[in-house]
Amino acid sequence: MSVLAMIVGLVVATMGTAVQAMPLPSPSGEVVLTIRGDIEHPNVGDEARFDRAMLDRLPSRTIVTRTPWQPGTGRFEGPLFSALLEAVGANGDEVRVRALNGFEADIPVSDFERYDVILAMRRNGEPMTIRNFGPLFVVYPFEEHPELMTEAIRFRSVWQVHHIFVY
Repeated sequence: MSVLAMIVGLVVATMGTAVQAMPLPSPSGEVVLTIRGDIEHPNVGDEARFDRAMLDRLPSRTIVTRTPWQPGTGRFEGPLFSALLEAVGANGDEVRVRALNGFEADIPVSDFERYDVILAMRRNGEPMTIRNFGPLFVVYPFEEHPELMTEAIRFRSVWQVHHIFVY
């Protein structure tokens, strides 16, 4: 093995360790989301808990789209679901998303990567309230991908999200 190959291997190994060693910070505000299941980076026991500020620090996206449940086009902002799963070190192929009212939907992780799905925290610049689909809402880019306007995807578009289980 050449010296260059050994150095590259050492750098890559060290970078991987550094990324894995970075702990998920603990929430300092009100917890709005709890993630459990097959995750590597919990911050409270075996759970990853997030407040709004923690979610705001994740890579995010804005989706301008209509939804089947709200009039007109909305501007939804929030962290990329894929970035959220990366932050907790998720290892599963699916997630079960649970709403405050107990509704649950299973979503394949491949959706998050294929469509840049977000966990919306704001609609039209305003924080989403429980009364208006908040505090968190799984939003797909329906306008960009009309093929998403199916019963299966509508079922996955959970609002009032408060818990995610990775499996």
